[in-house]
Amino acid sequence: MSAQYAPWFIALPVRLIARWLYRVRALHADRLPDGGALLLANHLSYVDVLVLQLACPRPIRFVGHENLLTEHWFFRLVFRLTGTIPVSRTNALSATRRVVECLGRGEYVLLFPEGAISRTGQVMKLERGFELMARRAGVPVVPVYHDGLWGSVFSFSGHAYIFKSPRLTPTPVTVAWGEPIPAARADAATVRTALLDLGAEAFAAHPRLGRHLGREAVRALAKRPGKIELIDRTGTRLEVSASRLLGAAAALSRHLRRTVDGGRVGIVLPPGAGATIANLAVLCAGKTPVNLNFTAGRAALEASLRIAGIRTVLSADAMRAKLPDFPWPEDTRDFASTLAAAGGKRAVIPWVVAAWLLPNQLLPVLLGLPRVGGDAEAGLLFTSGSAGEPKGVVLTHRNLLGNCWQISSLAILPDTAVMLGCLPIFHSFGFTVTIWYPLLRGCRVVTVPSPLETRRITDAIRDEACTVWVAAPTFARPVLRKAERRDLRSLEVLVTGAEKLPDDLAELAREKFHLEIMQGYGLTETSPVACVNQPDPPVVTGTGEVQRGQCAGSVGRMLPGMAARLLDPATLEPLPPAATGVVALRGPNIFAGYLGDGARTAAAFHDGWFVTGDLGRFDDDGFLWIEGRLSRFSKLGGEMVPHGTIEQKLLELFGAADAEGRDAYPVFVTGVPDAQKGEALVLLTTWPELTAEAVREKLAGAGVPNLWIPRVVKRVDAIPVLGTGKLDLKAARALALGS
Repeated sequence: MSAQYAPWFIALPVRLIARWLYRVRALHADRLPDGGALLLANHLSYVDVLVLQLACPRPIRFVGHENLLTEHWFFRLVFRLTGTIPVSRTNALSATRRVVECLGRGEYVLLFPEGAISRTGQVMKLERGFELMARRAGVPVVPVYHDGLWGSVFSFSGHAYIFKSPRLTPTPVTVAWGEPIPAARADAATVRTALLDLGAEAFAAHPRLGRHLGREAVRALAKRPGKIELIDRTGTRLEVSASRLLGAAAALSRHLRRTVDGGRVGIVLPPGAGATIANLAVLCAGKTPVNLNFTAGRAALEASLRIAGIRTVLSADAMRAKLPDFPWPEDTRDFASTLAAAGGKRAVIPWVVAAWLLPNQLLPVLLGLPRVGGDAEAGLLFTSGSAGEPKGVVLTHRNLLGNCWQISSLAILPDTAVMLGCLPIFHSFGFTVTIWYPLLRGCRVVTVPSPLETRRITDAIRDEACTVWVAAPTFARPVLRKAERRDLRSLEVLVTGAEKLPDDLAELAREKFHLEIMQGYGLTETSPVACVNQPDPPVVTGTGEVQRGQCAGSVGRMLPGMAARLLDPATLEPLPPAATGVVALRGPNIFAGYLGDGARTAAAFHDGWFVTGDLGRFDDDGFLWIEGRLSRFSKLGGEMVPHGTIEQKLLELFGAADAEGRDAYPVFVTGVPDAQKGEALVLLTTWPELTAEAVREKLAGAGVPNLWIPRVVKRVDAIPVLGTGKLDLKAARALALGS
């Protein structure tokens, strides 16, 4: 609170209280100009103004929503004492004049361009009124982003203001000041980009990202020893409490530390208690868990074992029997037998007792876990190989902690959630979201061994009252088709990723279950979540306005701490947000590199930005729209022809809505070398009615350009799909090349 605009006897105690409650760190305060400036900040809570003033070397005059004056006498008093300028749609002109006058006197005026406190934890749509203010006053705009207040009692985390448990320790808050933007260039798109860039910097500065993932997981489990952490429905239903999970992982970790050579341990297990315990135990043993994709071919698995230098694999005898072609190393251990060799119950019980009796800070010390993890390797996953040979993606402690805290910064996966975990843990979504996130956050996980077990998944959701389900569309489709409405009545959120959400599947969920599917986007290299839709937040105050958390067809807004650019596919020069370009990302969850492959690591980055290879654009509300994969375009006659767009059009024209019981991927378009034109389009299909003549007739009749119509149509029994649910682009293209 500024001493210039409030009496000292009020400003001084408020400052002292604010400094006691918040540990504010300011970045780049030297960027602030000497004269007047319009400061534009993100808005997360009722106390944003306090921390921003603490981070600013000069007094700030604030602009507040006039509706607050009618909510409570306290706000009327604060506005009067601080000289805050009230603004609303009805007094916009007079408020603009007052702001311009203050700026003209050389003051700092702070405005929240979102117009209201964000109830999603993300940067919302920016209102454009600030553009007129800055240009009339002739002063620069300074973007400023603060991180750390989401989750406090004054934010809307947990879908409530004030009425939630307060933090018992001072809250660390980072405030990042941006470079001044001349008034003539300060439009909404430019400011939004600057805010996201500053948000990534502020989020990355948080000290908790430097901690050790295993240490944080052990501490989190020890804080809730009696809570049921996991329900394993692999065979006989098994409830696992946090203390039992911690005890088993602790005992196993000591055994692995003594008996395993090398820095990495392979894990070949389905989702369940064993997989969770194994991953935590390996990390606590000071080694890296490597969850291997047992659905990949033998050659890919042999390459993965060689690249990672894996000599020891934890699995189960039942898995070995099911996977006779897996290249099992000599030191392959049965999980249950290894846990028994570690001492069984006699070794587990002391750790269970310790979890109940000892301070949570002491358990990691007894396990010998370091405080700092930072940029050290915490996980290794191999890419699905959908477009070539699998690559080893190194994920650090910072990456995994960062992505978990980014997800936690949203309302989509609260600690009260009961999450169905059926995605394979060699899938980055399953690895981070259904193993590490629940361990850190405390939401319960119900596991089913395979995403293909439709009946088991339906029974698990119904019997365990699951509220959240994460899946790929390929795996969700059969469940949504066959389940009855009563089976999924407890389900509040269905999140999909790994592939584009088909419109007909979204419509099926909406009509049959009144359920909106929340589509997200990410890659193994982003740990994996980069952005996600989330349910529209509720309106809980009389003066509150509707805010959008989702936008059908998009993959959502960027997670807190993520910055993005759109690059020209040919030159990699930056493009405007509304243009379609290659999506490039930056944030604490971006991977460290490909294991032992400096060339491909260097090729994946451009000026410090991770180049995803996906084409996308941003709308005015900040939602990202993925237009396709750069590798899934053909250049014909100088024009970029999108394979995915042709596929979608074929599904529409040939009746995707009547595709009951058909394949998840009935059509696939790709380009193959052509002697005359350089490249030609080939269509693979499992539908007999898609003949070359029918395809040409339908597409031409729908106004599709002649250049976009595949010349070759090949009927196949099935289009190859990976174990993750994604198209196997490499195998599918090989089929097309054989045409």
